[in-house]
Amino acid sequence: MGKEIERKYLVTDGWRDATDGPGTEMRQAYLSTDPRATVRVRVAGDRAWLTVKGLTRGIERDEWEYPVPVADAIAMIERCGSDALSKCRYRSGRWEIDEFHGSLEGLVVAEIELSSPDESIILPAWIGEEVSDDPRYYNSSLARAGVVPGR
Repeated sequence: MGKEIERKYLVTDGWRDATDGPGTEMRQAYLSTDPRATVRVRVAGDRAWLTVKGLTRGIERDEWEYPVPVADAIAMIERCGSDALSKCRYRSGRWEIDEFHGSLEGLVVAEIELSSPDESIILPAWIGEEVSDDPRYYNSSLARAGVVPGR
């Protein structure tokens, strides 16, 4: 079992110039959005994963992630995933920047994985408001709502 410790922020202008290269298109669906056990299937390029995430406590939660065959992941998304989203993920150093597509177009969120909840980080100039504690910005909530919060 792993631990996911991450902080999440809205992104302002200038982030594209900071990316480390082209992004990776992702499609993901949620098989369960129960906060105690969120289950996600994701296809990113030619790879796929099944991920189970436990209850979020602050910026920390349990996480189990397993590679699955891409064909199986696509079938799960199409047949079992009621809440889905698509996005392109870019990297900038340790930062992951997600630019959402479809009904979430215009939303850009950056996340950084930490080694401990109190790890000190330097925020790039393109980082905006922190939304780590706002459940509306959990990917599972975004997929379920299908709209950008506040719109």
